[in-house]
Amino acid sequence: MRLTLWAGFWVFLVDQATKYVVIHWMNLRERGEIDALAPYLNFRMAWNKGVNFGLFSGESDVGRWALIFAALAICVWVLLWIKDGTHSKKAYVSAGILIGGAIGNVLDRLLYGAVADFLNMSCCGFENPYSFNVADIGVFIGAFGLIFFASEKKTR
Repeated sequence: MRLTLWAGFWVFLVDQATKYVVIHWMNLRERGEIDALAPYLNFRMAWNKGVNFGLFSGESDVGRWALIFAALAICVWVLLWIKDGTHSKKAYVSAGILIGGAIGNVLDRLLYGAVADFLNMSCCGFENPYSFNVADIGVFIGAFGLIFFASEKKTR
């Protein structure tokens, strides 16, 4: 369980640190976009009020609180499921990565009213219209890690 908490802590910390730097120090909130390693990596400010790719986005406070509640409920469920002590280290780390990312996006919704997305990757003539953040990467990697490693049992 300690692995889960540490993995979650570090993902949360890196997510919030990068958002702070990009939003406040680099002033991406006002600038809107900065080409970092064009065209492969750019910073494009996007405020996501929905879930992935802006799905289920709306302007209502009810929707915002519903997404906060859903994310927290999933985190609690994953913690309760993983705490039995029978899973592999990879599963514990994956759970922590997912939880850290989810909590990072929950904090954004509480602080800003929406999730701060800023990473944009394009390549080879394809212009990606979507932005994401470190928390999104954590949720994605953590979810896939749980899919692949949840059935592995603890080795002695």
